[in-house]
Order: sequence, then structure tokens, then C-alpha cells
Amino acid sequence: MRNCHLRDAAALAQFWAWLEEEIHKDVKLTEVEVADKLLEFRSKQSGFMDTSFDTISGSGANGAIIHYKPEPESCSIVEANKLFLLDSGAQYVDGTTDITRTVHFTEPTAREKDCFTRVLKGHIAIDQAVFPENTPGFVLDAFARSSLWKTGLDYRHGTGHGVGAALNVHEGPQSISFRYGNLTPLQKGMIVSNEPGYYEDHAFGIRIENLLSVKEVDTPNRFGGIEYLGFEKLTFTPIQAKLIDLTLLSAEEITWLNDYHSQVWEKVRIRPDPIINPSFFVLYLLLIHICNIVLFLLSTLIILISR
Repeated sequence: MRNCHLRDAAALAQFWAWLEEEIHKDVKLTEVEVADKLLEFRSKQSGFMDTSFDTISGSGANGAIIHYKPEPESCSIVEANKLFLLDSGAQYVDGTTDITRTVHFTEPTAREKDCFTRVLKGHIAIDQAVFPENTPGFVLDAFARSSLWKTGLDYRHGTGHGVGAALNVHEGPQSISFRYGNLTPLQKGMIVSNEPGYYEDHAFGIRIENLLSVKEVDTPNRFGGIEYLGFEKLTFTPIQAKLIDLTLLSAEEITWLNDYHSQVWEKVRIRPDPIINPSFFVLYLLLIHICNIVLFLLSTLIILISR
């Protein structure tokens, strides 16, 4: 599973670099054409078999349709001045991927940044969660929604579903969901998605999704003599920095984001597999480092001001 996610990350890096360049050249691309191009990049990775589900490629209001499927005869153009949500995945001989990123190609509104940042805070909260063994996934679901709830917002789907290894992309029995009827405990080795979102009808959709593997965590205490568990990230693709309102993030959350992007850089840039367009790939990953520097400087400024 780990290796196929790194190959998938390389394909996504190539894809996002390509799409950014095409949009900035004012090339008109439909949601279907964009999804087809991503399939083209993925299909050149070793061990690729097929998509793991129909790609959700939604520009603007279409992104607010949670299980939107673009059709050639009715889909929209991917517009530079609107949020674009892309939820996709692949089946490889050694694993299954499922990833969502939401991006903006020009300047997002304050409303879009506020909502995106609250979704990101929920995503980070799940990623950093530590919990006792035998904890069912529904116990964690509120972690992902807390920041949205504080402003009266929410989303109408679960936060995470089980994923098989080169099997079903939606595979139980584990989940992270507000549906508290599922009492299946999260156990070491289980794969689960981390995908909080927010959807504003007729306007935009936001979702940030990584896959996680449940792992044992070495805590300083073992209350009750039991193990404590947490998560290992499997997905390594950047989260767009310009959609983030840094004033809503804590210093710890900014550190998480910088650390994550550093891991993306280290893990994906050294892939032994030949990549299709090295110049795009290097440029894309270089932007990650630039974003990290900007975030570090801004977070330092926020800390100094708060004193």
C-alpha cells in the first residue's frame, strides 16, 4: 500500500502541474477532459490496473454535489475563478488509492478560505488523534467537525471509510462516521480515509482526503494497561496553501502542515520510477517548499504579534 501511494503521488504531481499550466494559458478544459488526463498520467505508473471509482471532477457548484459524476454531454468547464474539487483513486497491483484535493486557480474569496481552513483543521485533528484500543470510529468523527460546528457549519457524509489493499475502495467494517451504530473498533493495520468537507449548495464544495493506516502509538502512560493507537499517513500530495486562512490555524497546526509538505517533498521527489515530465514535477514540488517558507514566516509573525 505504501509504495503504490508514492507512485500515485508522482502521477498526481505531474497532473496538477499540467492542469495549473493549462488553466493559466486560458485553455478551456471540461471536467471530463481533466479526469481523463489524470487517468492518462496514472496509467503510466508501474502496476496500474484501473481507477478505483469514477472520478469526481467538480468545478464551482458541481463540487457541492457530494457524489457528482461529470458526463461529456452535460459537464462544466473547469473555471479559473471557481473552486475545483477532484476526488479520485486508482487500483494498483499492490494497493488502492483514494484522494481528494480542492484548489483555486486565481484568488479565493474570504468565505472560501474560511471554510477550507475549517475543513483542514478537522483533517489535521483526525490525523493527529490518539485513542485507546477498542475505540470505534464514530468516537473520532466529532474531531473533524468541531471547527465547522463553531460557526454553525457541517457536512452530510461520514468522515472516513475503510479501504482494501488492491481490493474495494469502500471496504468495511471500519469507518469514522456520525452514524454511531457501527461499533467496530479501529485496529492496527486497518486503512481508513480522512475526508472532512463542506458543501455550499449552488456555490462550491470543499473536501480534503488522505488515507491513513491505524498504528500503535508509544504514549508516556498506558492507563488501564491497554494500547493506544493513532494514524500513519499513506497519501502524499500537497494541500493548497493559498486557500488557508492562517489566522485560524494554531502554531501546532501550521507545524503539521509544514511537516506534511516536507514529507511530500522527501518521499515523492526520490521515487526511483522514471517520471513523465521532470520539469513539471520539480517545479510543482519546489512550490511546496516555497509555501512552507511563507507559512513559517507568517506563523512566526502571528506568534510575535500575539505576545
